[in-house]
Amino acid sequence: MSSRDQILRLKKLIQQKIIEQHELVDRLLIALLADGHLLVEGPPGLAKTRAIKALGDSIEGAFHRVQFTPDLLPADLTGTDIYRPQDGSFVFQQGPLFHNLILADEINRAPAKVQSALLEAMAERQITVGQATYSLPALYLVMATQNPIEQEGTYPLPEAQLDRFLMKVNLTYPSFEAEKNILHLCRSEAVQNQDALPCAPISQDAIFAARREILQMHMSEALETYLIQLVLATRNPAPYGEDLRAWVQYGASPRATLALDRCARAHAWLAGRDYVSPLDIQAIAFDVLRHRIIMSYDAEIEGIHSDRFIGELLARVAVP
Repeated sequence: MSSRDQILRLKKLIQQKIIEQHELVDRLLIALLADGHLLVEGPPGLAKTRAIKALGDSIEGAFHRVQFTPDLLPADLTGTDIYRPQDGSFVFQQGPLFHNLILADEINRAPAKVQSALLEAMAERQITVGQATYSLPALYLVMATQNPIEQEGTYPLPEAQLDRFLMKVNLTYPSFEAEKNILHLCRSEAVQNQDALPCAPISQDAIFAARREILQMHMSEALETYLIQLVLATRNPAPYGEDLRAWVQYGASPRATLALDRCARAHAWLAGRDYVSPLDIQAIAFDVLRHRIIMSYDAEIEGIHSDRFIGELLARVAVP
């Protein structure tokens, strides 16, 4: 079975457990294939935890959920040195960040020191405790969640940390039919045979092979130019309209260019193509750019958000 067939089987396994949240499932797989991290914002109960747990159950690797709270300490994530009185030595005990898949639930409830420890893990794929540095697994994905409803007792993520997330996905409530299907699914899961053998998990080698195929996909020079122009337009939108220049304060960093390239490639690969089209870039642009753009005060007063700004750019930047 090819790597694409295995990944498509993985997608099917997750979709069997997640109703209607197609965008969340797609973006979670794209983050896995593009070797990045995912920030998900949405009200409680929209299957955010269920989605990454379903991914963890379907691939070869270890999953761990961390509930972020104001009293959380960096050592609760990274681990700490444990004293052994038998021989007077210290032994490092690994924390939850050493798992392959991490769910950082309500990440904005943790103080700055905890978020700094997570930032090192996300950016450098390593953990530093005292004088020692420990490497993290080659297959490593952090999915962080934010609750947009309740903001009391939260610590907004700094721009540097937001930039480390490959994509940010905004979730909304399901439709009537989807909610009905959710009800039926949960009811059937409650009565099904819990002793049934699960499907064989997808190997990490298949995921790494898929990543190599994605990086080797064809992207024309004209399309590369278009991709870069989109990111540059977030920093200097004046050539595309004076109204856009007044909306934005800071645009996306060069890290956005790398993220847009990888995510567009992964999007095309999942669609079964061996080349990237403008539609792939446009389909993923909102998730890659929305958390990297700082809107101006005037735009916020007028109720103009980053998604509208990105939509205008997609409409005005010439497509090759």
